[in-house]
Amino acid sequence: MIEIQNVSRRYGSVQALTNVSLKVEQGSVLGLLGQNGAGKTTLLNILTGYLAPTEGRVLIDGCDPLLEPAQAKRYLGYLPEHPPLYDEMTVREYLMFAAELKGVEKRAIRAHVDEVMELTGLTAMRSRMLGHLSKGYRQRAGMAQALCGDPDVLVLDEPTVGLDPMQITEIRGLIRTLGKGRTIVFSSHILSEVQQLCDHVVILDSGVIRLDAPLQSVGEKDEITLLVTIAAAESSIVSKLRQLDGVRRVTVQPTAHVDQTTALVTFYRQNEPERRLFGLLSNLGMPLLHLSRVEDTLEQVFMNAVSGGGKTR
Repeated sequence: MIEIQNVSRRYGSVQALTNVSLKVEQGSVLGLLGQNGAGKTTLLNILTGYLAPTEGRVLIDGCDPLLEPAQAKRYLGYLPEHPPLYDEMTVREYLMFAAELKGVEKRAIRAHVDEVMELTGLTAMRSRMLGHLSKGYRQRAGMAQALCGDPDVLVLDEPTVGLDPMQITEIRGLIRTLGKGRTIVFSSHILSEVQQLCDHVVILDSGVIRLDAPLQSVGEKDEITLLVTIAAAESSIVSKLRQLDGVRRVTVQPTAHVDQTTALVTFYRQNEPERRLFGLLSNLGMPLLHLSRVEDTLEQVFMNAVSGGGKTR
């Protein structure tokens, strides 16, 4: 498990992180979302022990990376945004070097590296110089070094940045595979990527956590919004919609038809909105032309969070 406790970080007069606290449970995949400059890389560098926080601390399975670096890093594999590759080495040489640094027993290194190359799709590239690899294979090599030592926790900083669509698909598939039985934290500014890969999401904005929630609960709230189109003039229906029991607000949408009204009707969640709306229109004898629920997407939640509409945890 990862625990980040009231972490702040300053660079001179610049406050990069402010009182960041979160927990990542074992076996979960957490997506760290934020705009460029939000503090994602700073937070990951502190998590991995590369940077010290100005205040607060980090625990990885109970170990502080600054006070117990060797112990904490046994649990941790890290892929920076730019993989730390030695271009003059072959893939196999590099991974054997990484495995030795990670404390893999000498007699087990060769078999361990073969297993890591197989898992990351690098077996066919084992004798290729790292400097001759494509961007996608370089990213795989970086992922492979993070896996050396079989860490319980993987920290990935923008793992698909700069890749073409095919390479992105391959790396995402690899992350899904690696997520089975491991804890993964990865940063991204690609919302669809987080939706595909994560079960938990944290939105960071200006160094502050704006959202920390399970992905399945993102967009859940205490209200339900219906998009409705009714065969009636606005003047004859809107006031009646606003008086309907359980309605929180009614927002009229533009329409080209004077004999139709389109509106967003927001109810308190517990008030059976469709049933109440049908009953009203039936009593009034007004045809319902369209009805659908409007659900918040991760994009809407993200935009609300970074525009100041979100709350810190």
